[in-house]
Amino acid sequence: MTFDTFLFAIGALLLAPGPTNTLMGLAGARGGLKGVVRLLPAELAGYLTTVLPLVWLGQGALQHWPLAAVLLKLVGAAWVMVLALRLWGASRDTGDSAVASARRIYVTTALNPKALVFGLVLLPAPSDPAFAARLATFSGMVVGVAILWGMAGKLVQAGGGSDRYRLIQRVASVWLAVVAVTLVAGVVSA
Repeated sequence: MTFDTFLFAIGALLLAPGPTNTLMGLAGARGGLKGVVRLLPAELAGYLTTVLPLVWLGQGALQHWPLAAVLLKLVGAAWVMVLALRLWGASRDTGDSAVASARRIYVTTALNPKALVFGLVLLPAPSDPAFAARLATFSGMVVGVAILWGMAGKLVQAGGGSDRYRLIQRVASVWLAVVAVTLVAGVVSA
């Protein structure tokens, strides 16, 4: 895969709405760029927790244990549904700690199905000379996209007060529920 193709694929997948991006958008709406920046290490660690073992074990591991991929997707879907329910019930006063904590960002990202694609398809094997540069590029893009989602959340929130934040929470909660149901539907139909 050429470097340009790699950049496009990583960028498109990272920018796509999903559970981690939703939480980063909420963190931006709640705490601005400062709130997002403090969560960046958790997001990057979450991706690397899943991606790096997949890169080293390779696709053969999941072909040998296909049930592992199914279970990972189901656990991810369950976690996203828990987030959706917590987000729906979170108040303005507890929204930041109840939804966009570093621990929740980490777990959500580690269970994010995008990590499977990054680790099994887009990043080269560690023996490839381009591995270190591509991993560094991926890590930088994770940070950049998280900041973009956080800024988008802040822009949506700007001037809206607590009523707008509550609406953003509810929309994000419904979106996360849709993501969870879609994940389960994909597993069931496969």
